[in-house]
Amino acid sequence: MASGVLVVDKEAGWTSHDVVARLRGVLHERRIGHAGTLDPMATGVLPVLVGRATRAMEFLEHGEKTYEAALRLGVVTDTQDVTGTVLETHRTDVSPETLERALGAFRGDILQIPPMYSAVKIGGKKLYELARAGKEIERKPRPVTILRLVCTGRAENGDWLLTVTCSKGTYIRTLCHDIGAALGCGGALAALRRTAAAGFTLGDAVTLWDVEREGASLLRPVDVCFARYPSLTLDAARERLCRNGNAFSADAPDGRVRAYAPDGTFLMLGEVKNGRVTTVKSFFEV
Repeated sequence: MASGVLVVDKEAGWTSHDVVARLRGVLHERRIGHAGTLDPMATGVLPVLVGRATRAMEFLEHGEKTYEAALRLGVVTDTQDVTGTVLETHRTDVSPETLERALGAFRGDILQIPPMYSAVKIGGKKLYELARAGKEIERKPRPVTILRLVCTGRAENGDWLLTVTCSKGTYIRTLCHDIGAALGCGGALAALRRTAAAGFTLGDAVTLWDVEREGASLLRPVDVCFARYPSLTLDAARERLCRNGNAFSADAPDGRVRAYAPDGTFLMLGEVKNGRVTTVKSFFEV
């Protein structure tokens, strides 16, 4: 059975669900999920977990992400990006200095109102379903964190190029919309590429076409999701305890560890406390 991690460089025009559906057919495995949805217009890093590796999903979803975005000033759309219906257009005369002053207000902890064209559920209904029915409802602001927000220049067509590192749940479309509102001229997302997510970068990524050619050989072991934690190799007795879900002793500092069998098999993500190791999540095949 296929099991492991794929870092897919998603192409424009595909939904994250489309990617998962295609991989289920290619890898002949139903247990596939992705960490961090990308809109169809967006490209870039989409971590995908396959088989038993899907047990790592909860540890990947909350990490920070980095994007390269194009901000188009002077336009407001219903989707907050250029794929939507244009609601307003305005003349713009924004200098780099003026833009930089505006960006300052969006760094750090901020509040965002989820866009109507999003999968956020309110009252059991996804917002985009309501939006497509011509409805708009009140949404409560949600806290997000913008860890890095810099303008790196301008595209040939005049779009402003931004690099954004942010927390889970941040809408880059909404960030562009809100920056445009702060400048008084409106703004929309014109292009988006995710360059890092869940500790993976574009350097780790493969295309769907690579997977169709090479199949499961491109799967990375699930322990790459936990590379930031120290490793702990168990002896046979501790391996038996680990496989049975029992705690065991270890000469290791407190904190999370990757636990391995004597033969190098990744067994679990564990937690060390006062010289005792307990299971956080097991990953060995049962």
